[in-house]
Amino acid sequence: MSIATMIFLGFAVVILIYGILLYNGLVQVKHAVAKAWANIDVLLKQRHDELPKLVETCKQYKQFEQETLQRIIEARSSVHSAREAQDIPALGQAEGALRMGLGRLFAVAEAYPELKTNENFLLLQSRISALENGIADRRELYNDAVNINNVRVEQFPETLLARMFNFTAKPLLEFAAQEKADVDMKTLFG
Repeated sequence: MSIATMIFLGFAVVILIYGILLYNGLVQVKHAVAKAWANIDVLLKQRHDELPKLVETCKQYKQFEQETLQRIIEARSSVHSAREAQDIPALGQAEGALRMGLGRLFAVAEAYPELKTNENFLLLQSRISALENGIADRRELYNDAVNINNVRVEQFPETLLARMFNFTAKPLLEFAAQEKADVDMKTLFG
């Protein structure tokens, strides 16, 4: 075997190993995104299961604001539909509506002293608040994983492998504009 052939084979082996490392890196970030999404999904499911209990507890107080409860029920349904379809942009909007509804619910509950002291309500309120905090943390991890994925599938030479093996950019979990705006306390208590 000639020296030129050996150099060519050595170069081909180096390129092959480099390609395998790039491919494995793309697989790793793709699965990191999937794992981050699964973590959000678990918390969304838990909150989805807890919200009917909270609404039912509030319904026991006949005069409790039905419009607020209806908004939460509708937002919960929207979140569930977007979660099932893994529609990240729709989920971000539905999450915004649900969080606003929960904020209004907790604010309105302040006007009902017997509800504020109801053990079930307090337990559910703290459970849902903890889930909200967990979801916010998981959203950050998900968006970090998506960012890493998106950078990797767009960088050269990884973009060549990404296109060849159908690795794609993923959408960030973004929030509706009203969720990022300052809370108008006058509206909540009005």
